[in-house]
Amino acid sequence: MLFPTRPPVTRNIRGAVQPVRRAEPSEDTGSVSVEFLGFLPLLLLVALAAVHLGLAAFAAQQAGSGARAAARGMSVDAPAGDPETVAREAMTGWVAGKADVRATACGDARRATATVSVDVPAVIPGTGFTVTRRATMPCPGRSAP
Repeated sequence: MLFPTRPPVTRNIRGAVQPVRRAEPSEDTGSVSVEFLGFLPLLLLVALAAVHLGLAAFAAQQAGSGARAAARGMSVDAPAGDPETVAREAMTGWVAGKADVRATACGDARRATATVSVDVPAVIPGTGFTVTRRATMPCPGRSAP
């Protein structure tokens, strides 16, 4: 040892120097780590459920956008294209790939209706489901019932 070390000391209220007492090692050393490891699967499950909920909300929002775009495209006098194509262009890539688009043109019902169903991917096995959104637009030159 190059430099001798002094034991750590502290001063009490009166200013007297007292040695610092070291805590005795207890029997429950590491118990917090074990408790955390036991709680970790629950934390991961809650995090995955939050991600799954976010994916479901995003898919529902995108399905609604696709349904509105398809219904709007079918309700004009001269539709610009296939309603399925219009709906898929209104959605992002991965949602459009999982979407099922059904549309009815203006007819006796005097309105155009589009339905888009999207399969939400299962983040937690066994929790996948389908989100469906429907939009209806009035046809031009005709009054809606």
